Amino acid sequence: MTQFLAITLNGLTLAALYFIVASGFTLVFGLMRNINLAHGAFYLLGGYIGFEALQASGNWFFAVAAAFVAIAVLGALLQMLVFRHLDGQELRQTLITLALSIILADLMLWFWGGQTYQIAAPEAFQGPLRTGLDVLPAYPAMRLVNIGIAIVIGVLLWLFLTHTRTGMMIRAGVDDRAMLQASGVNVHRVFAATFALGAGLAGLAGVLGGTVESLSPGEDIRILLASLVVVIVGGMGSVVGSAVGAVLIGLAQQYGLAYTPTYGALYTFVILIVVLAVRPQGLFGRS
Repeated sequence: MTQFLAITLNGLTLAALYFIVASGFTLVFGLMRNINLAHGAFYLLGGYIGFEALQASGNWFFAVAAAFVAIAVLGALLQMLVFRHLDGQELRQTLITLALSIILADLMLWFWGGQTYQIAAPEAFQGPLRTGLDVLPAYPAMRLVNIGIAIVIGVLLWLFLTHTRTGMMIRAGVDDRAMLQASGVNVHRVFAATFALGAGLAGLAGVLGGTVESLSPGEDIRILLASLVVVIVGGMGSVVGSAVGAVLIGLAQQYGLAYTPTYGALYTFVILIVVLAVRPQGLFGRS
């Protein structure tokens, strides 16, 4: 039972990380229909920026803020300089972001090298947290904090998209951009802000991932594939769907690695195939 609970919490921790990355991805891919294959590179770059900010300031929260702002600005520039000129040209968008992902990966490898980096958690969250349970006496505090951060981000993002004027404009612009523009709304500005938010969340997740796990070359591809699967399983454009998809994928990966390590990686794609066969639009996606 102790092992099972520890594996379950590890799966939820991984799901929290996947959700934060996928929540930004679902804004860009699910709502705006922009295929940004550089999202994983944003994650890794945000982690590296957070590492450097922590080294310079000694403050973990400043590192999180620095990573979010830096990657959000990069995302906004990408939207204004590239995507706004490629509306409806999905193939070109995909190829450009793929090229950008490769370029960023090579630049990060050149600057930070191939070694593994670990971001130190805040002193208050270091070490184990005593649970008071006989079956699981202690568990790393930072991992539980990650789950809490993911829940807060999910609730705020859902409220933003469903209960604010900007969120309504985003959803309206996706459904009928011409009508929204005719009503006097600057669609490009709204979409640039959306892209910035999605990219910023990827950068923030990079710091969290570097804190509970590590940062190294190749993490960008792993996170990109995981967030793609989460968004497709949960349903494009659905924050709730991203949360459910992240939990399914995170738990499946951890249970698979623990109990059937030889075939652990297959469970992710089995879930993807089953969901697409039964409900092609995803669990919470619109038809």
